Amino acid sequence: METELEKETPNVVTELRFRQLVAIGYHAEVVCQGAAYRKASVWYGEWIIRAVSQEGTFGKLLVTTPRRVNDMDEIKVRVFKTINGLSSFMHDVGFAHVDVPFFLGGRTIHLLPIRKVH
Repeated sequence: METELEKETPNVVTELRFRQLVAIGYHAEVVCQGAAYRKASVWYGEWIIRAVSQEGTFGKLLVTTPRRVNDMDEIKVRVFKTINGLSSFMHDVGFAHVDVPFFLGGRTIHLLPIRKVH
C-alpha cells in the first residue's frame, strides 16, 4: 500500500507520468506565471501545469524529460510560452477544452471525463 509520503515524492513528473496521473483522476492545474499579452493574432505568456491529487492535497509539477549536462541530470520545468502550445499539449493529453488564465497567478483546473469501458 502506498503511503502519503510516497504519493507526494517526487513532486515533479515527466509527460508520460503526467498522462498516467490525469488518466486515473488527477486534475491538471494550469498556472499563469507571466501575464498573457497579444502580439498580432498570437497570445503569449508563461504557463506551467501541475498534476493535482483529487483531494487537492498535493501536486506534481510537469517537467521536461531529464537531459545529461556534464555529469548531472538537468530537469527543467515545462513552460508553455503561447496559448497555442498550451492548448495543443492539453488536447494531445485528451482534454476537449482548455480554460487558460490570462493574469499572473491565475489558476484553472481541468479534469478528463470518465471513460466508459464497454
